[in-house]
Amino acid sequence: MTMNLADVRALADAIRAEIAKAIVGQESLVEMLLVALLAQGHVLMEGPPGTAKTLLANAFARALGLDFGRIQFTPDLLPGDILGSNLFNFQTSQFTLTRGPIFCELLLADEINRTPPKTQAALLEAMQERKVTLDGETHPLPARFMVIATQNPIESQGVYPLPEAQLDRFLFKLLVPYPAAAEEARIVATFGQLNGPPRPAELGIAPVTDAAGLAAASAALGAVTMAEEIIAYVVRLVRATREHAELSLGASPRAAVLLAGAARARAALAGRDYVIPDDVKALAVPVLRHRLTLSPAAEIEGRDIEALVGELVEATEAPR
Repeated sequence: MTMNLADVRALADAIRAEIAKAIVGQESLVEMLLVALLAQGHVLMEGPPGTAKTLLANAFARALGLDFGRIQFTPDLLPGDILGSNLFNFQTSQFTLTRGPIFCELLLADEINRTPPKTQAALLEAMQERKVTLDGETHPLPARFMVIATQNPIESQGVYPLPEAQLDRFLFKLLVPYPAAAEEARIVATFGQLNGPPRPAELGIAPVTDAAGLAAASAALGAVTMAEEIIAYVVRLVRATREHAELSLGASPRAAVLLAGAARARAALAGRDYVIPDDVKALAVPVLRHRLTLSPAAEIEGRDIEALVGELVEATEAPR
């Protein structure tokens, strides 16, 4: 199965239409999920409770026709609860692998910051290499494996902030806002009459593709070119984060690679076979906000990471 960029754009429109059956508004959030999907990256969504983060992940998986798994992260969760374990079978006198919920195509890591770092680290190999190692044996995950993690920014009791190595595995960190007044009225009118919580299947969301179709869509990104000037622009922008006086930790080379890949995916969704500076600018904040650490002085002054990244984008010369 092969796709061209027109097919990719049509597929994205079909996915948006299905998700809109469950999610009112949040178009930019859905757009970022589609970019991450094509770029084969993972997403961390942060927002207050009740903003449909879990419903969005469910609707997204159903519209894509992917095998969906969910893990509710809690303080007592162990790595084996995520990965699985080798259990001894007394009938065969052999160890048998009992696979954990991570063996799926799209994993919702719900409230990922509620579990200790030891358990969070169970995702590191899976997210980077799409494989799991248990008792010295490697088990591959699906080629389309994608993690959508959520966290609540409000509470500080009983949470474990994600370490830098874990954060660096996510392509995007997306902030989920409250809906506008008109959108909230539509939400209440639509879902206030339901008996029980909304479920994607009951809302009429149907798969519009499958793993093979998504693989073809990602392969179509090969037709998107990135000029040397755009590559140099990405590198300048990322390197500027390491030289900024208000940042004690800048972005890594991985950030530059992921930013370039995401820019190509955004161009493909727009139907273009080339990347423009606006693609890079539009993705700079979601790619960089979770990879940067403010200096102590900047924290005392109350500096904002998003505003700082915006200033860096404005200060970094872009190709004409």
